[in-house]
Order: sequence, then C-alpha cells, then structure tokens
Amino acid sequence: MKMLKYLLDEHVSPAYRKQLLRREPGLTVNLIGDPGVPPRGTPDPDSLLWCEGSGFVIITNNRHSMPRHLADHLAGGGHSRGFSFSTRR
Repeated sequence: MKMLKYLLDEHVSPAYRKQLLRREPGLTVNLIGDPGVPPRGTPDPDSLLWCEGSGFVIITNNRHSMPRHLADHLAGGGHSRGFSFSTRR
C-alpha cells in the first residue's frame, strides 16, 4: 500500500509534523518552505498545482480563501489526492 504524502502550509503549526511522524514515522510530511517543496509565500493556487503534480495532500487551516481556491482548481479540471483542514482554529 502506497502511503500518502502531506504538505503542511503556512497556516499549520510545524508541531503537526512532529506529532504525525511520532505516530507514523514512515510518513512523508513536508512544510511549505522545506527543500524540494514550494517556498514560503507561494500563492494557494500554485500550492494546489504543485500538490496535484507531486501527489501530495495539502493540510491547511486557511478557511478564508483556500476553499475558494480549491473549488476553482477543481472547476478548472484540476484534481486533488486529498485536502484537509487542521482541526485547530
């Protein structure tokens, strides 16, 4: 079974990565700005495109604009392996 890969955006605390990896050390969990992933400040639509092309699930706490960006991405023919809001507000 292929493990999902996760990208935590700037709206999510880096502590989430530590907790995810503590629970499941084999996961791939990157933060925006890590080497090989989009840099900090990347616009949401570009992050969604990168995740689509790289097979990552994006995790965010951006309930303001990200739902609209995701809807636009999907309406434009894009796809997503998954999308999650962190549970902390």
